[in-house]
Amino acid sequence: MVKSLTIAHPQVGMTTNINANFGNAVARKVKAVLPNAVDEFVSRSGKEGQFLSWPELPKEQLKRVDSIYAMVNKLRSQNEAQVLTVLGIGGSKHTVEHMLGINGLNLKGDKVKFYSDIDSTSFNRYLQQIDGDVTKSNYLVASKSGSTFETKDGMTRIMDMFRRKFDESGLFPNTTNDKIAKYMVAVTDKNADKSELRRLSDSNQWLGDLYIHDDVGGRFSALDDHALFTLAWAGMKKEDMVKMLQGASEMSVIAVEPDLSKNTPLAQAAYWASAKLDGIKTSVHQYLGDMFNSTERWHAQMQNESMKDTAKQIAKITDAMHHSSEAWYKPENKFAFALTAPVDKGVAKENVEGYIGAISKTNSEYGPSMVELVETKDLGLAPEAAGAMTQSRAFSTVYQEIIESLVLGKPLPKVLSSVLQPNVEEYKKNLKPIGDNIPPVVAGRISFKV
Repeated sequence: MVKSLTIAHPQVGMTTNINANFGNAVARKVKAVLPNAVDEFVSRSGKEGQFLSWPELPKEQLKRVDSIYAMVNKLRSQNEAQVLTVLGIGGSKHTVEHMLGINGLNLKGDKVKFYSDIDSTSFNRYLQQIDGDVTKSNYLVASKSGSTFETKDGMTRIMDMFRRKFDESGLFPNTTNDKIAKYMVAVTDKNADKSELRRLSDSNQWLGDLYIHDDVGGRFSALDDHALFTLAWAGMKKEDMVKMLQGASEMSVIAVEPDLSKNTPLAQAAYWASAKLDGIKTSVHQYLGDMFNSTERWHAQMQNESMKDTAKQIAKITDAMHHSSEAWYKPENKFAFALTAPVDKGVAKENVEGYIGAISKTNSEYGPSMVELVETKDLGLAPEAAGAMTQSRAFSTVYQEIIESLVLGKPLPKVLSSVLQPNVEEYKKNLKPIGDNIPPVVAGRISFKV
């Protein structure tokens, strides 16, 4: 890696500056494998079973924008609810939270709500948000298989409450199901043979044809149907959604450019890989500003699931600066730093620029550092920059695995580790029944009645 590198892509609203001085041996090895890393990615991208279909997803989603908005309008016409509740965990939730945040939507929390817990207190706290009346919200149920326990549990409890409410009105069961259907939207596998949620949606004629695309893992699905539908519901202008998808699509082209000076995700991946290969075991990616509150959770999921490494911190600043600085800037600790900040165009412009300069200067005094500036508009990022930055994160995460493996001479697996999540099965297997025993968890089970 070179000591200093600036990559400017004004067409997608991002500028990255890298200031790093890694060991010469590491730098040479990383630089040598970068063309091969791109070739490796391209050879796998879009192939069935590789879970690398998200690079082309923005282009495909551009064809669906009109139908997404039509489905949102249809849902609004079916009932009086002004709220959409997203029922989902992991990538089905954090991607949506991230996209709402960076696009400056749902700031009051009055358009979109989330439920992903399983305990009684959390469920009651959610019900408080809708005044205990399930008909005050619509429900988007997001699960690829439709059998995810946490999501199914919340959905089952909500549907049971619907049945009790409508049955009290003296409706017959078939009419009750018809009434419930007017509030429900499923985002799941297209194939009913693979998803019990699709079968439920089809049999009860829930709204629309929304699905999680094949070979697009949860954390890579920020531009899939569950996110686009929610953004449209929350008030994103159609032209802004088009710009966002165009920005992401443009980043997909940039990300397979072999020239490091033109390829933002590759440069960022090379930076993180070089830090690890140079013996820096801990790192932090700082995000400046309220719009990145949920990005912190999504990026942490990306890091934990893909790199399977908890030594990297994802931190929202300024509030993390005071307490986290005690670890970041302790001389004995070796850190690699990254700072993502919005390009400020408002009343705080001079202070923000000074703050970014001070933080990046401090970072560079204590280790290799990277600064990423992203264009803004109104209450969030510029739509094209929001799409580009989101797509860039996915590429750089996968590139990091490829670069590290190539430098270390490790054979790459048949399917890249960074796109799989085999370890999640360790807890899932303990949620299933052993033999004929009653399973430890049953979706929607009522333990006792008051």
